[in-house]
Amino acid sequence: MQIMTDTLGKLMGSAARVKVMRLFLFNPHATYSALEIAERAQVAVAIVRREILVYEGIELVKVKRTRGKREKAYTLNHQFEFLEALQHLLLNLPVRTLDIAKRVRAMGGIRLVVLAGIFVDDYQGRVDLLVVADKVEEVKLRAIIKVFEAEIGKELRYVALKTDEFRYRLDIYDKLVRDVLDYPHSVALDRLHLPLR
Repeated sequence: MQIMTDTLGKLMGSAARVKVMRLFLFNPHATYSALEIAERAQVAVAIVRREILVYEGIELVKVKRTRGKREKAYTLNHQFEFLEALQHLLLNLPVRTLDIAKRVRAMGGIRLVVLAGIFVDDYQGRVDLLVVADKVEEVKLRAIIKVFEAEIGKELRYVALKTDEFRYRLDIYDKLVRDVLDYPHSVALDRLHLPLR
C-alpha cells in the first residue's frame, strides 16, 4: 500500500494530495475542517490548507458553513466534472497484502491476518481487517490501523482476537468471524494453518 501511495504521489504531485483526496472520495457526505483533515490524513495542516485551495479552485470541494464555528468546513462537490474518473482511479486500487502483513507482523505474536471489506472491494462488509494474535497489543495495533486509514482515506473496521477466542468462535460458527470468512477475503498471513482461502 505504501508503494502504491508513493507511485500515486509521484503521479499526482504528492502523497499528501492523494491522502487528502481519498479522504473526501471515501467519505463523500462528510464535512471536515482543515484541522480534521490534517488529523485524519496525517498530513501537516499547512499542507492541507494549500491542497484545499487547489481543490476549491478546481471545484472538487465546496465550502460548507457550520453553525457556531468560525473555521471553514469542506465537503466533496458531487457535481465535479471528473469525480467518477477520480473515484475509479483512487478507490479501486489493488492492495498490497504482503505490505499489510509485514506491517502488522511487526507487532509480534501475530498468528493470522485476514483482509476483507474495503480491501477486497466489498464496501458493505462488516469487517475490513481480522487480526489473530497471542498477545493483542491494542495500542500498537491502533497506531498501525491509523496509518492504514491515513493512506486509504477511510476509517477501517477491524477485529483483534486472541488465538483461543478465534478458534472458539470458528468452532461455533460465530457470525462475526463467518461474516469475514464466508465472503470475499484475502489471507495476508496464516500461522494457524487453517483452510481459510
